[in-house]
Amino acid sequence: MKSRETLIRLKRFQVDEKRRQVAQIEAMVAEFERMATDLEREITIEQDRAGINDPAHFAYPTYAKAAIQRRDNLKRSAAELQGQLEDARGQLADAFEELKKVEILEERDQVRGRGVEAAREQAELDRIGAQRIRV
Repeated sequence: MKSRETLIRLKRFQVDEKRRQVAQIEAMVAEFERMATDLEREITIEQDRAGINDPAHFAYPTYAKAAIQRRDNLKRSAAELQGQLEDARGQLADAFEELKKVEILEERDQVRGRGVEAAREQAELDRIGAQRIRV
């Protein structure tokens, strides 16, 4: 029984670790999307200042070009993290499923143990009752 308890603790730790990974990736995706939105706003402001909206124009602001590149990189990174997030969620689901399997086995053993204990108690009561009848 001791090894099963250790296994349950290990599985719970693994589930918690996967939850932390999912939360961390979600936070990173949200931060990248927020930063991309901020850059989009800055690009619009810079374009309005210059009065040029075409990045191919020779007088297009250098800052706006750099911000566009940075924004695109952030969006690409966020998309890649979405893939990692899906993988991490799948791993979390698998770890949770493994934990539940072990917990169900432990519960079955406990129920079985209680049944054996109840049978022993009943046998003892039957023995006591039989002794009283003989006396």
